[in-house]
Amino acid sequence: MTQEFDQRDEGVRVNDKRRIDPDTFEVRQTSSGEPQSEIDAEATVIEAEVVGIEAKVAELTSDLQRVHAEYANYRKRVDRDWEVNRQSAIGSVFVELLPILDDIDRAREHGELNGAFKTMGENLEAILTKIGLEKFGAAEEPFDPNMHEALASEEVEGVTEPTVIAVFQPGYRQGERILRPARVSVAGT
Repeated sequence: MTQEFDQRDEGVRVNDKRRIDPDTFEVRQTSSGEPQSEIDAEATVIEAEVVGIEAKVAELTSDLQRVHAEYANYRKRVDRDWEVNRQSAIGSVFVELLPILDDIDRAREHGELNGAFKTMGENLEAILTKIGLEKFGAAEEPFDPNMHEALASEEVEGVTEPTVIAVFQPGYRQGERILRPARVSVAGT
């Protein structure tokens, strides 16, 4: 019984019989200082090389994943920048065409837009609308200083908030970008 008691006091005993030290990846020596045998020595060297190769593969795999993620982010950034540049170029063309659209509107108001010119004007407006040009600014809508430029102001009874009462020149936008604010007359209290 004393012997059993002594073994319990000692606790669990673990002998590490691995031939390669997991911390240094070197071949462990036997108590005499020599490797166990020539075959064992070669096996431990091969095992060490395998461990080294596996570590190198893990490192290269990690590098490849990092480079792949960097490329994916680069590609997204290039696509986003390309789209921004595209929209900017379209917007600059729209800005150059606004005087022509104003001339078409004035001709329409005076009844001078007839025949082929009427068709051409309507086609131009349809194409620009299809590409993304939006016309805004109408009477009786609330005045928004972000979208409207007030050229005149009048006192009107019964109006509780600033309201557009006349549009001198329509505004144009491309998506959320205002190309030109609507030039309007505003009624207030």
